[in-house]
Amino acid sequence: MQLTNRSKAVDRRPMSFGERIYVLEIAKGLGITLSHIFKKKATVNYPEVKRPFSPVFRGLHILNRDEENRERCTACGLCALACPAEAITMEAAERLPGEEHLYREEKYAARYEINMLRCIFCGFCEEACPKDAIYLSETVMPANYNRKDFIYTKENLLIAKK
Repeated sequence: MQLTNRSKAVDRRPMSFGERIYVLEIAKGLGITLSHIFKKKATVNYPEVKRPFSPVFRGLHILNRDEENRERCTACGLCALACPAEAITMEAAERLPGEEHLYREEKYAARYEINMLRCIFCGFCEEACPKDAIYLSETVMPANYNRKDFIYTKENLLIAKK
């Protein structure tokens, strides 16, 4: 095999006075700065101006109710199994005897929590649910100051049908 010489000769001549004080480079830098002054700004003043989102944007989780305002979730646990970030925690419970006629199913989620700090908004929970009980809305998640405020319980996620 023959090796090729890829090295280049370095120009070692002494710099001129103009090169030593970097006048040309300073002028180039000022030109770039001035060109950015007149461009459209990328910043959005958020509370007053909302930026447009993609049509496939996934926001906050919502637990649906059916037409008779009953919970759709039957605590099957498929959403928790499908979640790659393991952000969903649920505990199933059975209805008391005599209450079955008031509800759609005999099982329900006694505890349903989503840790929004772990959630990656992938939508797998929405796809896994056989009862269409959970979906990701177009609402942007609000900012909070405490970590515990990012854990959404069933009461935070349920919406009422109107």
